[in-house]
Amino acid sequence: MDFAEIPPFALFLALVTGYLSGSVPFGLLLTRMAGLGDVRSIGSGNIGATNVLRTGRKGLAALTLLLDALKGTVPVLMAKQFLGMEAAMLAGLGAFLGHLYPVWLRFRGGKGVATFAGISLGFSWHVLLPFAVVWLATAAVTRYSSLAALIASAVTTVSLFYVGEAALGWLYVLLTAIVFWKHRQNIQRLMSGAEGKIGQKG
Repeated sequence: MDFAEIPPFALFLALVTGYLSGSVPFGLLLTRMAGLGDVRSIGSGNIGATNVLRTGRKGLAALTLLLDALKGTVPVLMAKQFLGMEAAMLAGLGAFLGHLYPVWLRFRGGKGVATFAGISLGFSWHVLLPFAVVWLATAAVTRYSSLAALIASAVTTVSLFYVGEAALGWLYVLLTAIVFWKHRQNIQRLMSGAEGKIGQKG
């Protein structure tokens, strides 16, 4: 099944469903439920797992990571199952944009790393594997979550073209470009030596 065979409304529904799934701000909701206030008031001001970790609550950060990943995985799997790969790509894009630009938070969300990983798992563990391996290796060596995300997303994109998944590869070109854009301030801090490391409070 390709785009021409899928009703336009079904494609639109896949995109919107992905967006609504991705826009749930789990990091913000979980920290508020735990009585920690607004996670956007500390560290980077982000709602993602890395900033939640700066509260000192490792379990809460791990749960945020899991849920932020799943909100990318679930819509991709559902769209792939019922509508095909092309709709799954739109669902993945929607989930990613939803996390970055949630309507509930005036379009000011996270940076999409966990959701990027979750989307990758939704397509295939073969897509997730290079991202996970490179992210973990880079984070372990440098202790910079942002640097790990930048390198891992780029490697994942290149790997898709290398194995002949060009259509999916072009989606990842877009996702990775957005990752770099959302991390532009992190890149500046990395270059100046001012970037915070994993687990650092502030």
